[in-house]
Amino acid sequence: QVQLVESGGGLVQAGASLRLSCAASGRAFSSCTMGWFRQAPGKEREFVGGVKRNPLRTDYADSVKDRFTISRDDAKNTVYLQMKSLKPEDTAVYFCATSLAIDLLTPWSMAARELLYDSWGQGTQVTVVS
Repeated sequence: QVQLVESGGGLVQAGASLRLSCAASGRAFSSCTMGWFRQAPGKEREFVGGVKRNPLRTDYADSVKDRFTISRDDAKNTVYLQMKSLKPEDTAVYFCATSLAIDLLTPWSMAARELLYDSWGQGTQVTVVS
C-alpha cells in the first residue's frame, strides 16, 4: 500500500496558475503509474491525467490538455500537477492515485478508470473564481 498526501490547492483567480504536489510513502514509488483525478461539487470524480514510468508517458483529459502538465520526481517520491490558465470549471477537489495494474501497454482509455488505481490521497481543494 502507498500513502499519498496532496498539497498546493487554494483559491485563485481565473487565469492563474497552481502547482499541486502528491507525496508518496510506502511502496516503491517508481514502480507505480500515477494519476490525477478531480471531483467537482455534485459531479462524479473524473480523470485529469496520468503519468507512466520507464519511459515517461503522460495523457490528459481533453478539458485540461495544453493547460495542465504532470511530472514526477521519483527521487522525491512526488508527482506534480502544474495547472495554468485556470478556469472556474476547474474548481474541484483534486486527488492523486497510484496504480500497479497500469503498465506501458495499458491504453489511456483504460488507465483513466478509477478501478485500476489502488491507493488514493485525501484530496486538495482548488477553487477558481472569476
